[in-house]
Amino acid sequence: MLNVSLSRFQAIVGLTAGLVSIAGAVFSPPQFLKPASGTGELLAIVQDSKSEKAISDATIEILTPQNALVTTLTPNTFGRARHALPKGSYRLRVSHPRFSAEVRQIQVLSGQTAEVRVRLHAGSSSPLRQAQRAVSNGVRTLREFLRL
Repeated sequence: MLNVSLSRFQAIVGLTAGLVSIAGAVFSPPQFLKPASGTGELLAIVQDSKSEKAISDATIEILTPQNALVTTLTPNTFGRARHALPKGSYRLRVSHPRFSAEVRQIQVLSGQTAEVRVRLHAGSSSPLRQAQRAVSNGVRTLREFLRL
């Protein structure tokens, strides 16, 4: 009787171990780390064009082709920002007060990471800076006009 119970116990343990192994293979941790089907990932890397140092306080805007804002990201200390997106076409606009803004067209593919390296050039193209230049140019023109 003990012999029958032991073999039955071994069969149950073996069957359970097999099921756990199959479940582990099907539901492995890497499976959960992948983006959902129909989505991909964007990895944006923002650097200074001269020094190639990371720019961590830039603003990264992800836009649809029709310029609708999808999301805004801020890079980490290494100048990197990641975001999962549905597959499709997007515009990536990277700006910083001390640098000229850059715009890139990107394509996100299902299950893949689209890596975009953006090197910002010194100088400003922010609306505030453009307005300041326009005002100072207008004041200069007015002064020249009044001297005539």
